[in-house]
Amino acid sequence: MAYVISEDCIACGTCISECPVEAISEGEIYKIDPDLCTECGTCASVCPNEAISLP
Repeated sequence: MAYVISEDCIACGTCISECPVEAISEGEIYKIDPDLCTECGTCASVCPNEAISLP
């Protein structure tokens, strides 16, 4: 199951550069492509707002 980004996302960009498979896309609230996500957890560990988690 892929990680998801909640509405707590502040679109700071920290997670994008950390994703090893480029599964995160920009927007008002960032999104993670579940087909690309490898569930490594790197994005969740760097999110300053704790907006990324497993569903």
